[in-house]
Amino acid sequence: MTAYQHESLTDFSIEFNKQAFEAALKKVKAEIGGHYPLVIGGERITTEKHIVSVNPANKEEVIGIVSKADRTLAEKAMVTADQVFETWRKTKPEARADLLLRTAAIVRRKKHEFSALMVLEAGKPWREADADTAEAIDFMEYYARDRCLN
Repeated sequence: MTAYQHESLTDFSIEFNKQAFEAALKKVKAEIGGHYPLVIGGERITTEKHIVSVNPANKEEVIGIVSKADRTLAEKAMVTADQVFETWRKTKPEARADLLLRTAAIVRRKKHEFSALMVLEAGKPWREADADTAEAIDFMEYYARDRCLN
């Protein structure tokens, strides 16, 4: 395993980085507006009530429409999570660490796309969204090494 390093922040004064982020924004914009079901225990559940997420900088731009859970579905999700935790808690630390490290690698490869989504959905400035994505990567890397392997 490589030594831990903080995920570096993107320097947007470098033209290549600026263009890469603009490309990610364009890609994400082309993919937004979909309908997203709830997922409970691997089951996709579409409900009649929805939560509409809009771009705070452009109220006409729908980021996504998410199925809204009622009390029964929320309780089902909690019971399911509790049941799954019984298996997860017995999972070897090395397997947990591997999952976190693989997830961190995916987020790192798609860093600008994750950040672009935050720009569109939460109205975050580029640098702040980039910092949040880097922090998420850092948390996964840190917990893989510190909590799972030590």
